[in-house]
Amino acid sequence: MRFALPQWAGTLAVKAAVFITVMCCALAALLGVLVHVSVTNQTVGQARDRALSRLTDATAAFEAGDPTGRGVGLDPPELPGALRDLALAGDRGTMVADHHGRPTMWAAGPADHERVLAVEVDYSQQARTIEGLDRAILWSSALAIGVTVLVGAFAVTRVTRRLHATARVARRISGGDLDARVDDPRTKDATRPPDEVAAVAAALDSMASSLQSKLLAEQRFTADVAHELRTPLTGLHAAAELLPPGRPTELVRDRVAALRTLTEDLLEISRLDSGRERSEPDSEPLGALAERVVRASGTETEVVVLRDVVVETDRRRLERVLGNLVANAHKHGRTPVSLTVDGPVVTVRDHGEGYPDYLLAHGPQRFRTEGGAKGHGLGLTIALGQAEVLGARLSFWNAVDGGAVAQLTLR
Repeated sequence: MRFALPQWAGTLAVKAAVFITVMCCALAALLGVLVHVSVTNQTVGQARDRALSRLTDATAAFEAGDPTGRGVGLDPPELPGALRDLALAGDRGTMVADHHGRPTMWAAGPADHERVLAVEVDYSQQARTIEGLDRAILWSSALAIGVTVLVGAFAVTRVTRRLHATARVARRISGGDLDARVDDPRTKDATRPPDEVAAVAAALDSMASSLQSKLLAEQRFTADVAHELRTPLTGLHAAAELLPPGRPTELVRDRVAALRTLTEDLLEISRLDSGRERSEPDSEPLGALAERVVRASGTETEVVVLRDVVVETDRRRLERVLGNLVANAHKHGRTPVSLTVDGPVVTVRDHGEGYPDYLLAHGPQRFRTEGGAKGHGLGLTIALGQAEVLGARLSFWNAVDGGAVAQLTLR
């Protein structure tokens, strides 16, 4: 069983702070242990040498029958048992132990065959020195860790702030703002060496510029083609009207009308792509507008008004959106087709095979159809563009029991 970490634990700043803290603690612990061991060994060594030197002098005085001085005794009861056994075995040794509540360095050696000569040296000052050193190591380590973490967090925050700025620009570009750029200062200042974040920012800016150029070229091409087609199509339409009645004439007029519709759709898309379209809102009863759109479509579409409202919207653009949704439902889906008004939400549903996967994943795409469907993919593209001009949200999904569902939510 794996436990899920909280979302904040996955951020780069938290990971860097934890890594810096762990490394600082490990380094401080290593240095503290090394200093403690070194100073302790030196202090204990000096105290041991002093105690053994006094033991040598006391042994010489004992053997000569002279007074041994203070801190020297034969078989003192406070002498640690291990050190007593060592001295009875004929060896000399030292040991630190508490004596009368204070640390004492004992040195002991054989006096005769059954007795031990011991020397006690006050070890309080050395013990306090080591304790003070340990406290200094702890405080200095804590201070060093705190300062290092703060400095590291500041440095990492600067990097993550730049990464977040780059991510925000990427989201703006994916949302359609092709003018968005990171403009990282490191990519423009030749005196400052670029880092990895600057390289990512420069790559994103370059990609955005290339994408913008290609999309603008595509938009200009679409607009130019549509404009160039209007003049010959007008003449072709006029010529078709002069043809004598008959089946061939009907076919010619039908194809000319289809070509004119395609040209007008391309012009409308080019205007929407330019971003200069503006809504002209007015008060409109949504239920009556929906019924008017269905009547104009000439299709058998059921209108269901669950809750009627008056909305502030551009009537012409809203009629265009709903008309395209209804036409698409009848053209690519199957009956029955229904248009439901529930407050500011309008839903158009058919009972066909549903939307293709690419449309659900990426939205409508012009001149792309799948599964043998007829059309150019312009109707839903125009509906989505007009919905954006209205400030509305247009969503697409497939119903569980079959059929395509398009929902327009007005603000």
